[in-house]
Amino acid sequence: MIYIIYIALGFMILGLFFASFRFIKGPTAGDRMVALDTLTTILVAGLVVLAYIFQRFIYLDVALVYAVLGFIGVIVIARYLEGAL
Repeated sequence: MIYIIYIALGFMILGLFFASFRFIKGPTAGDRMVALDTLTTILVAGLVVLAYIFQRFIYLDVALVYAVLGFIGVIVIARYLEGAL
């Protein structure tokens, strides 16, 4: 079972690498915003996996707060890019 978790963490690290590349190199601001949202989602999933590995369920609360703040941040950036603010 632990090998599956390590494989999942490996894919998350690979996803973080690709999303970070798109965030830095993205041709438009919209691409950067989507990459930021992807980074937030991958980090939340990583926190959930770490909560399972370390058996510290406080990480789930941290992941939930980080997900909500990330969602609000993406909405604010999207509205700014749209010109609604």
